[in-house]
Amino acid sequence: MNNQYHTPVLLKESVSALSIQTGGNYVDATYGGGGHSKEILDSLEKGKLLAFDQDADAIANRRENEQLILVKANFSHLKRFLSYYDMLPIDGLLADLGISSHQIDMAPRGFSFREEADLDMRMNQNAKKSAWEVVNTYSIEDLAEVFKKYGEIKNAYPLAKRIILERSISTLKTTKQLKQIVENFAPHKNRTNKYLSQVFQAIRIEVNQEIAALEILLKQLPEVLKVGGKIAFISYHSLEDRLVKNFINTGNLDGEIVKDAFGLQHRPFTPNPKKMIVASQEEILTNPRSRSAKLRIATRNEG
Repeated sequence: MNNQYHTPVLLKESVSALSIQTGGNYVDATYGGGGHSKEILDSLEKGKLLAFDQDADAIANRRENEQLILVKANFSHLKRFLSYYDMLPIDGLLADLGISSHQIDMAPRGFSFREEADLDMRMNQNAKKSAWEVVNTYSIEDLAEVFKKYGEIKNAYPLAKRIILERSISTLKTTKQLKQIVENFAPHKNRTNKYLSQVFQAIRIEVNQEIAALEILLKQLPEVLKVGGKIAFISYHSLEDRLVKNFINTGNLDGEIVKDAFGLQHRPFTPNPKKMIVASQEEILTNPRSRSAKLRIATRNEG
């Protein structure tokens, strides 16, 4: 396991939240550089850890441990693999959502607007859809919806219209070409990088169907967690955090409080603590990526 691959965020806080039982079964939904997995494995004696990652680079970076089962798949397949490896129910699950430092730093992967590369952004390098397809084949309505929904871009339609115009002249192939178009639409020139980040994030989420996968994962949790089992989710933008918060607080993705005929709310999880946890100033100084991290922890209820 190469620590340079990805520095785990909120490592101690997230793993300690799982209250690791030495013989328990756990899941690391986002293996990445293996930092969170290593911390979990160090506390296990007889238990097992099932880890997911769809990125071939992460799989190649695996940590050798007989208690680790690392599968090359999206975490939306959680229940199927837990059943296959006879690990149901589990004692805890950790997910460090979003993109890894390694993926950002590998310029040819096309995740960053700071380096010129092909429009790719696939977490699973074998996936058919890349950023190229999104930018060059989506209709103006669909492209604007991606920017608005996943990047929270206010001028999504004018931006999409300009991209459609530019690609009608010449196919957009690289991150540099896309950047040159996008930066002209930043509402405030001193915040151009933030705007670029939002646009690239939106395309990345669409390419990898990240929000859809997270929704599927969350819906499976009540079926796979033991009563008293723990979940720890680290998110980096409001779209992910809102889904996690809603599900923990209400048991559904919309955040709608549902009560029975007696006026009682039944929800599968209880947040503990109630508020999210953020990185310390010390961690932010050593790992700037942790600045936007939000950790939410919850315990599985009965019923």
